[in-house]
Amino acid sequence: MAADLGELLVPYMPTIRVPRTGDRVFKNECAFSYDSPESEGGLYVCMNTFLGFGREHVERHYRKTGQSVYMHLKRHVKEKATGAAGGAIPRRRNGKVFLDLELNRDFNGDEFECEDEAKLVIFPDHFEIPLPNIEELPALVTIACDAVLNAASAYKKQEPESWDEEIQVSKHARSLRQQDNGVRIPPSGWKCQKCEMKENLWLNLSDGVVLCGKWFFDGAGGNGHALDHFKDTNFPLAVKLDNLTPDIADIYSFDEEEAVLDPQISEHLQHFGIDIIQIQRVHNGHHNTDNTNNVRPRVSEWEVIQESGMKLKAVYGAGFTGIKNLGNSCYLGTIMQVLFSIPEFQRAYVGNLQRIYDYSPLDPSTDFSTQMAKLGHGLLSGLYSKPPMKSELIEQVMKEEYKHQPKGISLKMFKALVSNGHPEFSSNRQQDAQKFFLHLINLVERNSVGSENPNDAFRYLVEERVQCCQTQKVRYTQKVDYLMQLPAPIEAASNREELIAYEAKRNEAEENMRAPPEPVRARIPFTACLQAFTEPENVPDFWSSELQAKSAGVKTSRFASFPEYLVVQIKKFTFVVDWVPKKVDLSIDIPDFLDLSRLRGTGLQAGEQELPDLTPPIVLPEDTRNNSMNSSDSPEIDESAAVQLAEMGFPLEACRKAIYYTGNMGPEMAFNWIIAHMEEPDFAEPLALPTFMDPGPSVASSGLAATPLDNQPPEESIGILTSMGFPRRHTVQALKATNNNLERALDWIFTHTEREEEEETSDALSDMADTTEPNDSAFSNANTHSDSTLSPDQDASGPRIKDGPGRYELFAFISHIGASTMSGHYVCHIKKEGRWVIFNDHKVCLSERPPKDLGYIYFYRRLSSS
Repeated sequence: MAADLGELLVPYMPTIRVPRTGDRVFKNECAFSYDSPESEGGLYVCMNTFLGFGREHVERHYRKTGQSVYMHLKRHVKEKATGAAGGAIPRRRNGKVFLDLELNRDFNGDEFECEDEAKLVIFPDHFEIPLPNIEELPALVTIACDAVLNAASAYKKQEPESWDEEIQVSKHARSLRQQDNGVRIPPSGWKCQKCEMKENLWLNLSDGVVLCGKWFFDGAGGNGHALDHFKDTNFPLAVKLDNLTPDIADIYSFDEEEAVLDPQISEHLQHFGIDIIQIQRVHNGHHNTDNTNNVRPRVSEWEVIQESGMKLKAVYGAGFTGIKNLGNSCYLGTIMQVLFSIPEFQRAYVGNLQRIYDYSPLDPSTDFSTQMAKLGHGLLSGLYSKPPMKSELIEQVMKEEYKHQPKGISLKMFKALVSNGHPEFSSNRQQDAQKFFLHLINLVERNSVGSENPNDAFRYLVEERVQCCQTQKVRYTQKVDYLMQLPAPIEAASNREELIAYEAKRNEAEENMRAPPEPVRARIPFTACLQAFTEPENVPDFWSSELQAKSAGVKTSRFASFPEYLVVQIKKFTFVVDWVPKKVDLSIDIPDFLDLSRLRGTGLQAGEQELPDLTPPIVLPEDTRNNSMNSSDSPEIDESAAVQLAEMGFPLEACRKAIYYTGNMGPEMAFNWIIAHMEEPDFAEPLALPTFMDPGPSVASSGLAATPLDNQPPEESIGILTSMGFPRRHTVQALKATNNNLERALDWIFTHTEREEEEETSDALSDMADTTEPNDSAFSNANTHSDSTLSPDQDASGPRIKDGPGRYELFAFISHIGASTMSGHYVCHIKKEGRWVIFNDHKVCLSERPPKDLGYIYFYRRLSSS
């Protein structure tokens, strides 16, 4: 028999691999579904790629790859036998549990036991070889099988314990010298001191300078000014401001080129006015139950939002599938529950499920569309939300207990994909659901080129009116947005006198060391929130094109178009002076029906004078400014970055071109350029630039600049803007005119539509460069016709929007429990089939009292004109 098995496996031996260090073995989850070894059909693990597949999807992988040998894993979960007294037998009999798997059900481990089964399966004949079978299998196959069976979970390397062990204390931590320069860092309003970027900001712990970090693969990040500062000063340590918490401080050592620990971080932050000890006193974790004076309002909020104490009826079936909490992952689960209750997302991913699966790459775990389709199908199919059997219900009634818990789905593979490379979402800490929503919108934009884009349902245009206070002249611009941030003016609370009295009693209690009074929650009318949204706000660092200098300016915002689905975030969270993150305890009478028609923008009004259409002077770093007019015969290229890329296996000349065409913005941006251009025939040819006096035809046709100052913008930035529907040529010009700043490039596009058409008309090369002319009346249509609909074919130069009436109905909201968005818990309520349903992690029940007044993010759908 041994010889027979050996001969049977000989043709497949070249395809059987032993997992190496770094190989991930997917033994818990199918790449196309949420089947696991506990599922009825078990899980098939490819013995070459180590990807897992459910019974319905393993054949697809076999046909696509020709891989024939799989390990079939099956876990049987049984209720433990009971003794004569009716109690569970204390001795566990799990002798056949040899798989390193997590129990995917919410069973009590003291009442259930597992029995695992493994075998090799050879396709297409489904020939099965039970395991372990050491004596009869070839040595290589035995070693490979043992390695797969004993391999850790594909995601265990992301656990905090293993991550913490890798980070070492910086050699500079204890000897760091901090300058006594009087710098104090405010709790908000940070921006890079060189490029004014407002995200991915790092505080240098030596001199208190705030600068932007490097560019990330997901399109976020900065221009690397923090690293440039280190090169100039040799100040080695910096801490990330964006996600600074009492428990976590992301510290990077530029000298050691890695993330590090700083045992003196509290003292180093205190030097610049950041009291991390004070933050610690008010920060709570997911399940923290401290005994501070703030516990009472938080417990009340916890009970109200989760509808605790009520006998909620569980619901099952399609659209009622829960999502397991992986530990501080509820921010992700609530967003995905709401998104896949929207028809546009259902149609784009679940409606195209078979096409997406058929064209998925060889590793579907890394494909965004595949994982979105998988998630949508998991939530909407009902396969993972089945009610208990009738016999189970009868038994539960007889025993007067309820054991069955909805299974739900686990989003480990999805979370690993969408958070890859992101410093916040890739951690195991709680995050802001609003930030994740915008992050996911960005991922959908980048992965919807050439296909249906469900973001069209959220996208709308904002009309911004900026007025120079000194000259009274105005400028109207439009920008794309996906979410409306609504202020919550505490001064407009209907119970203001009660709040003032509470504050007085609380201060008195603190002075006299007495127990604090019963907290009072602010009640704010929704109309007051809308009024605060419409009021003018000061524009920091406003540059008046009329005065050609900085001046005072005010800005008001209106809707240039109304989206199909309106997302409203209540701005509940703020930082107080001592850096303590504070959530304002308030309730807002959120309406079920909303009419925003009066907030539609009107454009330039009679009697208003426009500010001159001049772009503010671009402030370049000194090294760029000094070298901007160098001869093109010797372009500035960061050779060290080129060598770093070449070590990854790319041709050196291609790496040098990538560094040049991405403006020396670092290896990350250059890597994106390489991926986008590696199929071009001249990919590995040396960089050849035309002279300044003779641009040559290739420059005109490709839109490339003639000098290093006017480089081709990064392909990543071009891709983000073109995915919104803007023509590539228009996008390139906008990025060049704004020094590759995405936000300013969007404003440039909206304010230069007519000029662009005139330039194309007068440009002799326009016929060769573009075949589509933009419509100069696009935005006048948006401003004057309230019921018009803008679409890509109506306005080729603008973003794809679905304009219509500004009347909406509430259909979902996400609530937050806790003191900070970076701690606590998220729950969502969705209106389905006329009833409100609460989604609290894996538990899905009919809602009795949806706490609409305590929500954080609200989702409205447009009412039909009829």
